[in-house]
Amino acid sequence: MMKLLIYADGGARGNPGPAAVGVVLKKDGQTIKKYGEYIGEATNNQAEYQAIIFGLKKTKLLFGKKKAKEIELEFLTDSELAARQLNHKYKIKEKELQPLFLKIWNLTIDFKNVSFSHILREKNKEADALVNEALDSQSREQKLL
Repeated sequence: MMKLLIYADGGARGNPGPAAVGVVLKKDGQTIKKYGEYIGEATNNQAEYQAIIFGLKKTKLLFGKKKAKEIELEFLTDSELAARQLNHKYKIKEKELQPLFLKIWNLTIDFKNVSFSHILREKNKEADALVNEALDSQSREQKLL
């Protein structure tokens, strides 16, 4: 069995506004992959959920469906709302988050176990930096157009 920590962050400039996700996969304290991607217009909460979806998909792609069944994932997010909703502690009142919640739960089926933990923003700087890099890169591209 393998255990991976996935630091996930999503953010929007404006709420809603241009948004991006950042994901850092770690095993035994070592970074094995980093991803940052622009996702278009979204709210901060939608971007946080999209980061988790992105992390689940990338992990499955990286290891394959068969190996994924042996992997335990712990998502670390600075979104207290997302962590509490995914742990069934808060209801999902925003209707836009409900389909994202379902997508996450459908993707977790491919893994041995998936958990969600809230961490302080200071402990999620790597994923946050990937979000900002993706947003800055998109902003530069827009200015060139």
